[in-house]
Amino acid sequence: MVLRSVSLPGIGTKYELKTDKGDTIAVFFMKTGNIQVYTLPKECQAQCVAELSMSEARRLGSILTGAVMDVDQESVEIAFSALSDLRISMQTYIIPKNLVGHSLEETRIRAKTGVTIIAISRKQRNVINPPPSFLFESGDVALVIGETDQLRSFEREFIGE
Repeated sequence: MVLRSVSLPGIGTKYELKTDKGDTIAVFFMKTGNIQVYTLPKECQAQCVAELSMSEARRLGSILTGAVMDVDQESVEIAFSALSDLRISMQTYIIPKNLVGHSLEETRIRAKTGVTIIAISRKQRNVINPPPSFLFESGDVALVIGETDQLRSFEREFIGE
């Protein structure tokens, strides 16, 4: 298996995976926020394409990594046996353009939605429990925790889906 990435100025980033069997899968993270997935099986001349929204891409990613999902949920939900009424959900989100350059404190994400950002992945480096002064950058992926309704509020307020 061979994986490579290429930055495409004005378009986005392309990740191309060539499987051991010779099939090619290309994923384009477009500057528009959408994601395009191309497949080219080894024996075919024509490629197929699917365009996904961010939430569709997250769902597909969860499926591909083997996550067990409830049909109505895209997040991982944890129930604690000692606290029978406590259910916590976790979800990853690509930080949208409207948050880039702003600090965690400035956005008031927790105050507005009730969720907590517990980690940020940036350029293959993780920041666990980012401080209030943490500035979001383009390409950051946030691990967000909260109740399901709080995650929906976060999506409406900050992600725009």
